[in-house]
Amino acid sequence: MTRRNLDSSTRRRFLLGTTALGTAGVAGCTGLFGDDGDEGNGNESGNESEIGQIGSGREGRDAPGGTPMDEMPPLEGELTVYSGRGEFLVGDLLQYIEEQYDDFSVDVRYGDSTDLVNQIITEGEGTPADVFYSVNAGSLGALADEGRTRSLPDDLLELVREEFRAESWIGTSGRARTVPFNTEALSADDMSNSIDDYSGGFEGSLGWAPSYGSCQAFVTAMRLLRGEEETRQWLEGVVESGITDYPDEFATCQAIADGEIDAGFTNHYYIQRVLDGSPDAPIETSFTQGDAGAIFNVAGGAVTDAAADVDLGANFIRHLLSAEAQDYFARTTFEYPLIPDVEPVGDLPTIDELNPPSELDLTQLSDLEPTINLMRDVGIDV
Repeated sequence: MTRRNLDSSTRRRFLLGTTALGTAGVAGCTGLFGDDGDEGNGNESGNESEIGQIGSGREGRDAPGGTPMDEMPPLEGELTVYSGRGEFLVGDLLQYIEEQYDDFSVDVRYGDSTDLVNQIITEGEGTPADVFYSVNAGSLGALADEGRTRSLPDDLLELVREEFRAESWIGTSGRARTVPFNTEALSADDMSNSIDDYSGGFEGSLGWAPSYGSCQAFVTAMRLLRGEEETRQWLEGVVESGITDYPDEFATCQAIADGEIDAGFTNHYYIQRVLDGSPDAPIETSFTQGDAGAIFNVAGGAVTDAAADVDLGANFIRHLLSAEAQDYFARTTFEYPLIPDVEPVGDLPTIDELNPPSELDLTQLSDLEPTINLMRDVGIDV
């Protein structure tokens, strides 16, 4: 087994300057970080490009904690990964992992997470997929429910908190629901810690992206936690308030920063994306507590039941929880790292300071059809 001898300057370039979201790369690119397959377009420059500093916390960022890749079990052999995360977001990271080892190669096949689950099921025992890398916990749970995953080692599962893993899958990065707001129109004191207060009684204009997967997952969480009737009442309240529809959640956050609306409902990293392009934009992040507005979903990985080498698949997923990979997620996708020793980018609370609803099973968030029917029933265009 040989590990490629990348010198310290090469490793440092990946940690501090890997291809990410330079200011020029993200301006005007929408749909880049959605739950709908992580698709998008933008800056596709090489690994050695420098990243524009983000005004909300990237400047002066220290090297990450956690376990570096060169202290992890080496990878040897051939691996096929079905990735529901877009190549633009994770392609450089997966290539970097491959390049650490002379005797390791990875074939990555990109697609929508739900479609890839169905493909693995259809392909049966003959599927070439060794690892399934999903954009959300729902798809991981769906594959596990079909009996198409293998148990992961305890020492791997113990790397992340219990709510972000199951016996046969583990989260690798996370996204928090937030209520971003325009600081020239509202103050932090104007923002409520209850999602109920944004339906009908909120003193400000609101926006959202109801056709977007992450927004539909948020409404699904409310339906699962509160029931269909209370969710219907909440939806009717925001519709009656005149909430503005946007095509995606980056556009929603940009509209908040531009003063078109006062606040909205989005995942946390879209605020960081706006700030990456305009560090002085008047937008900040607020969080609700313990309700559907505070859900925390994860991207993650599973080893399929057809994997030729289960240990190789598990150790590949372990590399997604390395110091380098976790810092990559923080800086490049602006997601929450799931390793405690790596901090998120931006003026954000830690995962331990967030208060998502503890009784919610993340794998159930893929049950979107009843949610879409409900949203349409109250007149929402989805």
